[in-house]
Amino acid sequence: MALSGLQIYKLLPQTNCKECGFPTCLAFAMKLAQKGTELDKCPYVSDDARTALDAASAPPIKLATIGAGDRAFGVGNETVMYRHEKTFVHQPGLVVRVKSDAADLADVAARVAGYSVERVGMTLTLDGLAVEDAGGRAAAYAAAVAAARAAAPGLPLVLMSADAAAIDAALAGGAAAEKPLIHAATAANWQAMAEVAKKHACPLVIKVADGDLDGLLELSGQVRGAGVEDLVLDPGATTLAGELAAATQLRRLALKKGARELGYPLVAVAAAPTWQAELVRATQAVGKYAGVIILDHFEPAMLYSLLTLRQNIYTDPQKPIQMEPKLYEIGSPTADSPVLITTNFSLTYFSVAGEVEGAGIPTWLLVADSDGQSVLTGWAAGKFDAEKIAKTVKGSGIENMVGHKKLVIPGHVAGLSGEVEEELPEWKIMVGPRDAVDIPNYIKNVWGA
Repeated sequence: MALSGLQIYKLLPQTNCKECGFPTCLAFAMKLAQKGTELDKCPYVSDDARTALDAASAPPIKLATIGAGDRAFGVGNETVMYRHEKTFVHQPGLVVRVKSDAADLADVAARVAGYSVERVGMTLTLDGLAVEDAGGRAAAYAAAVAAARAAAPGLPLVLMSADAAAIDAALAGGAAAEKPLIHAATAANWQAMAEVAKKHACPLVIKVADGDLDGLLELSGQVRGAGVEDLVLDPGATTLAGELAAATQLRRLALKKGARELGYPLVAVAAAPTWQAELVRATQAVGKYAGVIILDHFEPAMLYSLLTLRQNIYTDPQKPIQMEPKLYEIGSPTADSPVLITTNFSLTYFSVAGEVEGAGIPTWLLVADSDGQSVLTGWAAGKFDAEKIAKTVKGSGIENMVGHKKLVIPGHVAGLSGEVEEELPEWKIMVGPRDAVDIPNYIKNVWGA
């Protein structure tokens, strides 16, 4: 059960030494209760108090790490129901599933490992490969897992089989070092699966059917009693409504009711006959609490949509994706090239830069620090005003790089042109278009006129 700030304060040394970075022990305790800092920042907490506080300050949803090395990813450790309350922390892993007897297993593994797209300056990738046991001998499954590992070295794996012997054979063949996620322990096989997971120190999925949360609670207690703590939950719902209800209830039970037995990340198997139907299921899973999402279709249109959605949802709402404020060169600008200015919101930057670059127009692009806000939002918040524009121009050195004094400001802030002229009296302030798509035509027909 979570402790209040005052309860935590009573367990602290109460010296107000400030070494934790807070002015008083009470301030530190209040922040610790909000999960806004870590207990380790207090150098003088006693062992007894640490034991009590560690248990109380444990995250309501336990962190599970899947894979090892550079591509390993963590899921869980979330503290809020809704993104706007604070932020979502660990984005769900997108995993593509392939049958162990598939003729193209190695090819699929390599494609999953190599898939990437770029969006607003960030490279987005898939997170793992699920190898599903097609049945048969344990040795055949182990060989398939080995082939997947060889084709996609370092790519996190999900091992899917109801046969504990097959999972054990794959892990004993070398996969254990990569800490794959084992899917899944059920009421029928949990003893054997728990033994394998414990033996190889790998995270384990526990699965029930049809969103049976009572059954999931019982199974969690049994597996944890067997010594396995790194769990992921699969409620096994088969309809969109059932998946939504199960995921929401599990999140609420963990966060609001302190149900430690259910305080684990979730896996969603979003398989569907078509990629369009699969996209619908996976979209809901991204938005509603899945930690691992297993897909059957390697369809670029679906994957890009999911990666974009995931990026949007798992961006800190209090800290938008932003570019470094500085002078950017689009193409190879010269002393005669136009000078544009915009804000450092990534989407704004890439919209402008993309249109200019696509038109083949070498341009100087000044990016002002607006705390990552768009042009209109930055202007409304006082983060993109005449003073900020002037400061950006003067601090960039652009005056020494061009042979003209013409600056194009965004059309959305046309009303600032007079104020900018007062701040930059040597410059001619020109009002550009409101939409980035119109910038190439503006430069060709207005700027040089």
